[in-house]
Amino acid sequence: MLQIDHLYKNYGKFQAVSDLTLHVPKGELFGFVGPNGAGKTTTIRMVCGLMLPAAGSIAINGVDALTHRKAIKRQIGYVPDFFGVYDNLKVKEYMDFYGSMYRMNSGEIARISDDLLELVNLSDKKEVFVDTLSRGMKQRLCVARALIHNPGLLILDEPNSGLDPRARVEMKELLLNLKSMGKTIVISSHILSELAEMCSSIGIMDHGRLVAAGHIDDVMESVFGSNQLIISLDEGQETAVRIANEHAGVKVDSVGEHEIRLSHTMTKQEIARLIGTMIANDVVVTGFHRQEGNLETLFMRVTGGDTVREGGKEYAAESDR
Repeated sequence: MLQIDHLYKNYGKFQAVSDLTLHVPKGELFGFVGPNGAGKTTTIRMVCGLMLPAAGSIAINGVDALTHRKAIKRQIGYVPDFFGVYDNLKVKEYMDFYGSMYRMNSGEIARISDDLLELVNLSDKKEVFVDTLSRGMKQRLCVARALIHNPGLLILDEPNSGLDPRARVEMKELLLNLKSMGKTIVISSHILSELAEMCSSIGIMDHGRLVAAGHIDDVMESVFGSNQLIISLDEGQETAVRIANEHAGVKVDSVGEHEIRLSHTMTKQEIARLIGTMIANDVVVTGFHRQEGNLETLFMRVTGGDTVREGGKEYAAESDR
C-alpha cells in the first residue's frame, strides 16, 4: 500500500530525513516511533503531500504520490497531532463540510456520515456543537472525518496525545476495528506499550534514519536474539539439559547448581510441553520464567537512549507526550 524509497528532506544544512526506505503492506497496522526530532512527522507530511522531499519517491497503492499529488489525496485520510476543528459547527455540519470538499452529493454524505459516526460511537452527537465534545470525542470525530472519502490509507500522528485512559482504550478499539475492515493504518505515537498491543509491524526512526523496521517479532529477534527461559530446579540438571538439547529451537546457554538458562524461539505452548517433559522424566522443577525484550527496551536499544524527549521535557518511553 505505502512504498517509500530513498527519501530525503533537508531544512537548510539540517537533514531531517535521510535515505528512508519503507514498505507498509495493505491491511497492516504499522507503528511509527522515534524520539522527538527523529523525522517521523516530516515523513508523514511528505507522504500526505503537505511538503515535498529533496529526493526519493513515495507511492500509494501503486500511484506515484509526488507526480499525482491531487489524485493521491483521495487515497489518504490524515489525522494530525493538533487538528483544527470548526467549533461553531455541529457534528453533522462538520461532516457535511468535509464531505463537500470531496464533491460528494448531500445524500451520499448523509449516508456515509451516519455510518462513520456510528463506527466511532458518536451517533448520538450529530446535533451537538463540536466545541462541547470531550477531547477523546473530538479525536474520534477527526478519524470519522478522515474516512469520509473512504481512503485506503489512514495516517494518524499522535492520536492519543492528551487523552485520558478510557479515551485511549476507545481509540485503540476503533483502530483495531478499522484494521479488521481492511484499512491500512500508519500511527505515530510515543505510547509504546499501546503500539505493542495494536501493531503487528513497526518502524523506528532516529536522527532522520530508519534504524529498525518490520514485524515486531522479527525486529525483536534481530535486535535481542532469541528469548531466554530460566528454569529453576532442585534435581535432574543433566536430564533437563539433555531434554532441552533435544528440543527444536532451544539452545542451552548455562547450567547452574539450581537453574539452567535457555535461548529459545518457543511459543508458550511449546514451553509448557518442554517443562512437562522434564517433570515426567523426574526433573524437580521448582519454577520457570521467560525473559524477553519488549517494545520499550527495543526502542532504547536501537536509539541509544533511556528517555523520550518531547517539547524540551523528558518522559519514560511508555508515557504520554
